[in-house]
Amino acid sequence: MTGPVRESRYRVEGMDCASCAAKIDTAVRRVVGVEDVSVSVTAATMTVRHAENDAVVPAIMQRVAGLGYGLSPLAGEAAARSSASNEHACCGHAHPVSGDAQDHGHTHTHTQDVHSAHASDHSKPGAAANHERRSAPWWRTRKGRLTIACGVALAGAYGLGKLFPATEAWIFTLAMLVGLLPIARRAVMAALAGTPFSIEMLMTIAAAGAVFIGAGEEAAMVVFLFLIGELLEGIAAGKARASIEALTALVPKTALMEADGRMTEVPAESLPVGATILVRPGDRLAADGVILAGESGIDEAPVTGESAPVSKGPGDSVFAGTVNGDGALRLRVTAAAADNTIARVIRLVEEAQEMKAPTERFIDRFSRRYTPAVALVAALVATVPPLFFGGLWQEWIYKGLALLLIGCPCALVISTPAAIAASLSAGARRGLLIKGGVVLESIGKVTAVAFDKTGTLTEGKPKVTDILGFDLSEAEVLGQAAALEQGSSHPLAQAILSRAEADGIALPAISDIKALGGKGVSGRVAGAELFLGSPQEAGRRAPLTADEKAQVAALHDKGKTVSVLIAGGRAAGALAMRDEPRADAVTGVKALADSGLRVIMLTGDNRRTAEAIAGRLGIEARAELLPEDKQRIVGELKSEGYVVAKVGDGINDAPALAAADVGIAVGGGTDVALETADAASLHGRVTDIAAMVRLSRRTMRNIYQNIVIALGLKGVFLVTTIAGVTGLWPAILADTGATVLVTINALRLLRAPAKA
Repeated sequence: MTGPVRESRYRVEGMDCASCAAKIDTAVRRVVGVEDVSVSVTAATMTVRHAENDAVVPAIMQRVAGLGYGLSPLAGEAAARSSASNEHACCGHAHPVSGDAQDHGHTHTHTQDVHSAHASDHSKPGAAANHERRSAPWWRTRKGRLTIACGVALAGAYGLGKLFPATEAWIFTLAMLVGLLPIARRAVMAALAGTPFSIEMLMTIAAAGAVFIGAGEEAAMVVFLFLIGELLEGIAAGKARASIEALTALVPKTALMEADGRMTEVPAESLPVGATILVRPGDRLAADGVILAGESGIDEAPVTGESAPVSKGPGDSVFAGTVNGDGALRLRVTAAAADNTIARVIRLVEEAQEMKAPTERFIDRFSRRYTPAVALVAALVATVPPLFFGGLWQEWIYKGLALLLIGCPCALVISTPAAIAASLSAGARRGLLIKGGVVLESIGKVTAVAFDKTGTLTEGKPKVTDILGFDLSEAEVLGQAAALEQGSSHPLAQAILSRAEADGIALPAISDIKALGGKGVSGRVAGAELFLGSPQEAGRRAPLTADEKAQVAALHDKGKTVSVLIAGGRAAGALAMRDEPRADAVTGVKALADSGLRVIMLTGDNRRTAEAIAGRLGIEARAELLPEDKQRIVGELKSEGYVVAKVGDGINDAPALAAADVGIAVGGGTDVALETADAASLHGRVTDIAAMVRLSRRTMRNIYQNIVIALGLKGVFLVTTIAGVTGLWPAILADTGATVLVTINALRLLRAPAKA
């Protein structure tokens, strides 16, 4: 294709099964100017790469509408469509956002005004606009009404058949046509669009053939069961989509914005970046932001899965959708509605659902050969016995028609994407973002996990761990050291100041503070000269006793940084600091080891500190590494046969993250967690890595179960049909029944993951 190419994303209404997605994919690929198509039945979306041509979009709309589905642009696309809709009459119908959209069975032609009105619905700012699809009760949907009409017609046919036995065959044929005509129309449109072996075509041939051989009553029952199966598919698919769409309900519709000294209630989706908003106690946050004033405990469970409220104050970042505790907060908005945390999570999950896993791609290739093969077997079963072995035509045609109904691979094709979509949604609701089926499968195969240290296994913030009093009390040592560090932004200085504040130490008045580059800091308290610095520099100013040196050395051996306080020319005391492991690091590492994974820590820190941290966690450590060393070690692990996951903050160690089979970002900020690596943890807990592994393994078990259900049911009915044990209506259960079963089985993944 030459010329400019653009990518458009659409919401597809009425698409509830893998067969639907396959038909849409095939039809749209045949539109002139279309380069690539990706259809996600689980997300109900379609992404199209096409030429920048005014004729392409109306052609896509017309092709999809002809198949009986609604198509509407997602946010960001609707605006682009509006100019085109002024020049071209809308060829298709984007169904209303009610449950009536769930229909495959009728052709609709509407004016451009209808399409434009609907498009404007989807152009509202924010990803939430894309998900505000109100679901009507099933009996108010067109699928539901068609199923009810077919059921009523079937019941009426049974009653009239008893009253007028001579007309029974005609009455059941008419009852069957109530449901079959919409199905047949879809079959013809799909065949013209390049999908001759659709379930609708197989259903139409089977029903028409049954009438031809005098089995009109059974044909009517089969059509009714087929419609029930489709209805159940739609309900089940809707539940799967609702699991991620429920995230949109977390963001309130309005916010209190400060303007000209007054607070005004405005739509949350209209908040500009930089605006100041007030969040009252108990309210949900309407936007991502930074706290300007106020302190409160923030319940982040809706976004990150963190059960305990997190204390936040001025300068701290907060997420849209989280719940404010008991303090009023003033926030500065840092992201527009379309780019807040909730919107990005939804967008990333939807994009991930469109990325097919290796198992899913294999199933797709298999299914394209499966249906024609079964259709060929059905034709042979219907013709070979009567032609060559003296079988009865009516009996063997009946068996062949039943086999046709087994030929649709819906249950098989949906077995993998349904499970993956449920897992991605379940993970997102717990703060685990996994970018697609490929990554989800890979995580479950991981056999070695390489962790970064600082900010990943540790907090990334040094803490005072020990205070030694040589010539002063521990409280005096801490107070005078903190007084010297006032105003410093150095991480070690901040650790001392934080400990003094936590212990309620009153800081003495200090003067003449001087920072001595590379040595320490000095000052005067009550006329006495103070110095705080390394043991080597302190030893030059005031000799340490052998016992004091031994205590300092013992702290060094534990991987701690030691600063010695000199007061009045004598060693007054010492403080030891270390970047401590995260609270859940031991539990998280143990969970991985218990799952049979090798765990290793890669760090640029000194060997003594690395070994001290690794010893507490019970893992091996490689220290004093440059980024290229970490990349090399990941490569060595892979050459030894390990499937390697590299876990880091998503910014540092980029070469190692890229070299690993799976790169997982933890901590480092929301933007990093959402936008980098193959997977990410929103709350940065070490235990999340084991949770991802468990979720992946659980998903793969679910997929294998689904494949067994899909192929097992079809295999059983294939044998029993040829043997004459089962007929048409059990055969349709082999398709629609199996599809419903595998979807329901996949929905089990939405529950809290079990231990591997």
